[in-house]
Amino acid sequence: MEIGIDSFAAMFSNDMPGTAINNADAMAQLLERIEFADKVGLDVFGIGEHHRKEFLDSAPAVILAAAAARTKRIRLTSAVAVLSAADPVRVFQNFSTLDLISRGRAELVVGRGSSTEAFPLFGFNLQEYDELFSEKLSLLLTIRDNEFVTWSGKFRPALKNLPVYPRPVQNPLPIWLGVGGTPESFVRAGALGLPLMVAVIGGETHRFRPLVDLYREAGKKAGYAPAQLKVGLHSLGYVANTMQESLDDFYPGYAESMTKIGKERGWPHMTRSRFEAQMGPEGALLVGSPEEVAAKILRHSDALGGISRVTFQMDTASLEHTKLLQAIELIGKRVSRIING
Repeated sequence: MEIGIDSFAAMFSNDMPGTAINNADAMAQLLERIEFADKVGLDVFGIGEHHRKEFLDSAPAVILAAAAARTKRIRLTSAVAVLSAADPVRVFQNFSTLDLISRGRAELVVGRGSSTEAFPLFGFNLQEYDELFSEKLSLLLTIRDNEFVTWSGKFRPALKNLPVYPRPVQNPLPIWLGVGGTPESFVRAGALGLPLMVAVIGGETHRFRPLVDLYREAGKKAGYAPAQLKVGLHSLGYVANTMQESLDDFYPGYAESMTKIGKERGWPHMTRSRFEAQMGPEGALLVGSPEEVAAKILRHSDALGGISRVTFQMDTASLEHTKLLQAIELIGKRVSRIING
């Protein structure tokens, strides 16, 4: 199983509580964490995409290209690229260029996006959310599979036998489909034979099994071998030396962040009891000691019928840079070793 980290390039990572950190320093810390993740043996590092003040990930390919120059082995991916509000030609060109810089380590996880600020920013209608994504995914896959592209659609000028450059080192460039809880998204990924990245940020992970089964059934019906239908799991998490240390570190920032997000999305106020429910054996949060977190990942894998990748999203808890480095080391040197032997 591949083990990795996803980041939204949050700018609140700070070793001195109560003091501010500027954006340039926050970006430098993020690049240090990616470099360190490579050194401790993690398999993948992903950068999300948001267009909000509290995150610095509006141009993920640029961040990943900087990381590519400082790393040797780790795979570098979007997490996710908001394809509905982007031009698939430019998305492909950016990540194909990243693939050249990294000598074949680039990947794309594309999705519709859980945040909506990109739509008005780039002049798209949020009411056409899914239709935009479906059309743009079709174009992106066409570009990936063909150097010369002939294509037409509703939202973008047609392409008539036009080449798209540069071409990546990898053929094909890996493209995953990032999904939340919409059955149609799982079926679409299976029908296209794309690997699936499931974002589980709350509730009980095993409840996603029927959706994963839909994905595998759609893939089988479309003629794809089971080995092609990879499932990844993206979860909020954090690893410390002991369970108590992880709780003490993670809960305060997590509760604050989830309460703030909840006000925007209509979720209830985050309480300690709700947090502890997520910490249970079937809860989504991957928080604890290396041994406890590794055991939970293996339970989640069994519950979903087997997963090939798991990524930790640690930004939600507003953790200090040094704490994040410690967690990355524990995930790379202990969690991964327990899971993979």
